[in-house]
Amino acid sequence: MEIARPLQVLSRRTSPPISFPMPLHMTKIAFRASSLGELQEWFDGKTPERRLRTRYLPKRHEEMKGGSLYWIHEHALVARAAIKGFEQRPDGHWDIILENRLHLVHPKAKRAHQGWRYLKDEDAPKDLMEGEVIGDAMPGRLVRELSKLGLV
Repeated sequence: MEIARPLQVLSRRTSPPISFPMPLHMTKIAFRASSLGELQEWFDGKTPERRLRTRYLPKRHEEMKGGSLYWIHEHALVARAAIKGFEQRPDGHWDIILENRLHLVHPKAKRAHQGWRYLKDEDAPKDLMEGEVIGDAMPGRLVRELSKLGLV
């Protein structure tokens, strides 16, 4: 017969807080989109994902888990789509696999560039809240001009 032993109370050790790395994002010009509405039409939600062709796999693609591709329109970051992954194509190029849902963000001035660029999480604009309209935030061109003056 086993003798019941009193429960031992283990001392609580204080351990450093667990921190998860912040995701890395990308920026890309919404080339051929004449308006934000047209960019939104690209992400119609009819399929679970959208694919964007690029020549090279980003060297820091592992850091992009949980990241987004931020779209530049009229010299401002205006929207983002979550990055689901990367896949090599038969022709040797790569697909950036995006969630087929566009999230509008508070416009933030961003110069135009070729291809894509990395964007740190702390530099990424915040999403617009539900019910908030992009018109409630400043237009991209106004954001750009005010940032040139150091006012934004």
